[in-house]
Amino acid sequence: MSVVPFALEGFEMEPFTSSNGRKRNVYRRGSGPAVIIIHEIPGITSHVAAFGRRVADHGMTVVLPDLFGTPGRQMTIPYALSSLARVCVSKEFTLLALNKTSSIVNYLRELAVHEREAHGGPGVGAVGMCLTGGFALAMSVEPSVIAPVLSQPSLPFPTNPEHRRALGLSDADLAVVQRRTTEDLCVMGLRFSGDAKSPAERFERLREVLGDKFIGVEIDSSPGNPWGYKKAAHSVLTEDYSDEPSSPTRRALEDVLEFLTTRLDVATPKNPET
Repeated sequence: MSVVPFALEGFEMEPFTSSNGRKRNVYRRGSGPAVIIIHEIPGITSHVAAFGRRVADHGMTVVLPDLFGTPGRQMTIPYALSSLARVCVSKEFTLLALNKTSSIVNYLRELAVHEREAHGGPGVGAVGMCLTGGFALAMSVEPSVIAPVLSQPSLPFPTNPEHRRALGLSDADLAVVQRRTTEDLCVMGLRFSGDAKSPAERFERLREVLGDKFIGVEIDSSPGNPWGYKKAAHSVLTEDYSDEPSSPTRRALEDVLEFLTTRLDVATPKNPET
């Protein structure tokens, strides 16, 4: 077993190499159908790992591919900016282009196929966050991905009205996803209401193109909101998450877990930690 950072204690690390030779470390925990959690900027932090543990506690195998940053390193503003700068110059990530799927998604689709074969079940879940939020949607071109969750999808960067409505994948890929929603695919999305990085127009577009197969969860972060979420609140399941009973983010987490376990046909353990 490979040595893992303290923040990822209880995970096992094993590289996965795609058909084009791209090799990345992947952290896994749990058993049952796989859920690929695609971390946000700056990398796999303790908050991302904590979310992963909760998914694993509900009878699923959590799969954390290391895409950028330093696994286990905690969030700081300088670290986040440094990580973002590296992503900006990478050819694997499409940050501004309209109607284009980032090439890193090809790796993630192959990983989904691998995890389905390794862990069984009816298919694979995928949870994207922030910069990778839309990747879960683009991964759904792969038939093995049956439970995509888009948490605060932020690409392409919403620099103008057209970009605020864009979904971060090609027209051809979107057409495949739309076809799959006419069959059995459902898509879930999460955002804070005041989040300028993941604008309301993007969820409006998702409702337009996916209809009632899109489940949108929008958490009130307006000034004076009852739970004190800051205006700039962004990361629903990690950095801005509140675990207080009945808090909107706690309910959102529970909705995500229910979505994943239902779609992946998982029998929830009697006393899972939520």
